[in-house]
Parts: sequence; structure tokens; C-alpha cells
Amino acid sequence: MGVRSHILPAVSLILFLLVARQIYPYVEPLNSEVLDGYEIEKLASGFGGPTCLEWADDVILLMCDRDSGRILALNSSNDFQSATLLSDLNHPHGLHLTQTHLFVSEEGKLTRYDRTGFTFDNSTVLVQNIPSGNHQTNAINALPNGTLIWHSGSTCNVCQEEDSRNAALLWVDPDTGAHGVLASGVRNSFDGTWVPEMGYLFSDNGRDWEGDHPNEEINLLVEGAAYGWPDDDPDNAIPLGTLGPVAEWTPHTSLNGMDLRPQSSPLPGLNESQGFTLYATVYGSWNTLLPVGQEIVRVDFTPTGSNSSLPSEQWDSKVTRFATDLGTPLPLRFGPDGALYYATFGSGGALYRITSS
Repeated sequence: MGVRSHILPAVSLILFLLVARQIYPYVEPLNSEVLDGYEIEKLASGFGGPTCLEWADDVILLMCDRDSGRILALNSSNDFQSATLLSDLNHPHGLHLTQTHLFVSEEGKLTRYDRTGFTFDNSTVLVQNIPSGNHQTNAINALPNGTLIWHSGSTCNVCQEEDSRNAALLWVDPDTGAHGVLASGVRNSFDGTWVPEMGYLFSDNGRDWEGDHPNEEINLLVEGAAYGWPDDDPDNAIPLGTLGPVAEWTPHTSLNGMDLRPQSSPLPGLNESQGFTLYATVYGSWNTLLPVGQEIVRVDFTPTGSNSSLPSEQWDSKVTRFATDLGTPLPLRFGPDGALYYATFGSGGALYRITSS
């Protein structure tokens, strides 16, 4: 009885910690911290699961609310009150807005809507039936020539995909829906952003359950290139014939939403003569004993001057924490005012703004 009396409290404590570990990221953050000289303001709450943010103009911020299946318009001139633009969607994860159309990324499907102001109708399915599993189709962005770039996650942790459109970045013709693989070996890329001085940068989150491997990545898009998954492993992080990252962060932390810091922003960053700065959300993971992520990082890129064909040798990067203990930050965008807006995912998801204090 003596041994058992000691074991039971220990087991109970372990079970309590495991349950708390699952719940912790979704609890309203109480001790969020940001770099001195800046402050975090909560703007709106009660969302089911924000997965994308996109400014339609200087006033209206669009949001994908995955768990309610809606696209929302938040009015910054009216305390960010929300209105539903589209509903009954299947896990919307991204959108791209033009003067004439709205493109919405759902689970396995890409749809185009005709746009008149903030009315969207005459939907046309451009691409469908992309398999989903561990991950789904995520952000939809555009290259400068108008070609859409669609982020498609893997169906598994580590496997050989049956459909080449999984674990890839896809190009999509916005008029016809014709599409193909732009880059492969990309396990789960949530978002990306175009940098005029560099090209298209995208996040990619690596495999789980292999200890301190691999780092989360920011990659530079090279058309037709492979980025390693699923052949990367602890002894072969960059397999022969694949491209390595241009920036890295802590393994299993889930680096996701990202945006280029505008030169007009009051947030810290490099000026044009030095290089450029990205900001990215780091969601966190349950593939660790202690909580990780739940932060926003600043990523500075400076050119090396190298003539190498490898992107990783053309740019130096420095990643630093900017804000911590944020809960579950997922999408983020710089606003017309230069402030940084981000949303936390999960029941009770909320919208926040970071400005200089």
C-alpha cells in the first residue's frame, strides 16, 4: 500500500499536467509581453478560428474564420465590428482579393467569386479534390504577374504522397483554373509573402516525433525546386538535389503567418539600404513537453553579396523574438497605418494590434 500511495498522486499529477498542456495555448493570454516601446491592444474577440487576414482598403480588414466557415469584414472605423460576407464554407484558410474577384482557399478547393464592392457572387470552382489529412490547403496569394500561388499541405507526418499536389506550392491560372506544382517537398507551408528585392518567401513546418529535428523554415521560392520532405531526416537535413532554408527557427514551434514590414511601420526593422524585415507568427506545438512558440518573431535579411545559385548563400538572416506568451497567434498582416495586426486561433479567437507606445 505504501508504494501505491506514492504512485497514485504522481500519476494524477502527470495526467493533470498533460491535460493542462493541451488546454494552455487556448486560454486567454494573461501575461503577453512585447519589446519595450511597443504595446498590444485587443480589438475584437469571439471568432471561431481565424486563419487569414487581408486588408481590403484603408478601413476594412477581411478575416477567414475557419471553424464558423465564414469570410468576415471587420470595420476599423467602427471598433472592428464584423459583418459576414460569405458563409457555409469548408474550413477557409486563405483569400486573395483583386479589384474584380475574390479567391477563397477552402479544404481541398479553390473558388473564385465575382466582386462588386463588398458583394461576392457567381462562384466558380477553379480547383478541387486535393486530398486533406494532417494538413490542408492554406494561403492563396499572387505573384507580380497575376499567377496565383496556393499553399498545399501534406496529408501525413512523413510519407510518399499519392497526389503530387500535396506537400507543395501550386501555381494556378486565375482565369481557367489550370494548375500545377511550382515547388515540391514542402511539408506544410501556411503562408508566404512577395519581397521585391528577393522573391517569394514562404514558411514550412517540418516533421514531428523525431526529437530536436527539424528546424521550422522560411524558404525562398525557386520554380521547380524541391525542398527536402519527406527524405530529410536528422542525419540528412538537406537531401541532395534539394534547397535549404534562408532562415530557421525552433523545431516543432509551427512558424506560420508572415508579412513584409513596410518602411513606414513604427515597428523595428531594417531600412532599404540595409536589407528588409519580415514578421511571423509562431503558433506552438504539442510535440514538446514544455510549451513552445506562442510568439511573434522578427526576421531580418541582409544580402551576402555571394554569386552562389543557392538562395541560402545569397542572404544572411537573423531571427529574434518580438512578442511572447500570445496564446495561439496564426494570421498576421501589417495595416495601412503601419501597425501589426494578428489573430489568435481557437474558440474565443481574437484580433490584436501592436503599435508603438
